[in-house]
Amino acid sequence: MTTDWELTGRERRQLAVLVSHTHDARILQRAYTMLWLDEGDTIADIAAHWHVSRRSVYNWCTRFAECQGQPLETRLADGMRSGRPRTALGIIDPLIDAVIDSAPSAFGYRTTLWTAPLLVRYLHDVHQIDVSLPSVRLAIARLRVRWKRPRHRLALRPTMWRQSKGGLNTASLNVNAPSP
Repeated sequence: MTTDWELTGRERRQLAVLVSHTHDARILQRAYTMLWLDEGDTIADIAAHWHVSRRSVYNWCTRFAECQGQPLETRLADGMRSGRPRTALGIIDPLIDAVIDSAPSAFGYRTTLWTAPLLVRYLHDVHQIDVSLPSVRLAIARLRVRWKRPRHRLALRPTMWRQSKGGLNTASLNVNAPSP
């Protein structure tokens, strides 16, 4: 692609309207890029302005040109990305929701409350679904599950521990003290 870039009058007007009304930073960035190229700015200058590589600017221009006839937002938006698709989104939510209110001991686990790592193990053992710990934590957040871990107060002393050990009660010292 060369830097000889021309927009039609209609595209220029639509880009100007889009620049003033969009809330998406990426679309705004790409719309400005198309307008600046139309004004004669170089790819290198635009890439330096946005702190991106020149290859990124070329990719934006290529996508804009290839998607001719589609809505402007689609022409400026990110393209499809490669990589593994999400597998756990929406699949594990009902499974976790079904067991979260019951005790893990009912499923053969030797504990009294669910944790995210235990839910990962449960999904693997019972449903043969391998999910990551972050996926389970996100599912718990989507389900708005809140639980508190039990607080053990074994190491805390009772409020009257001095009296039980035969010590002085500081409150009785203040009562028996002579007033000035």
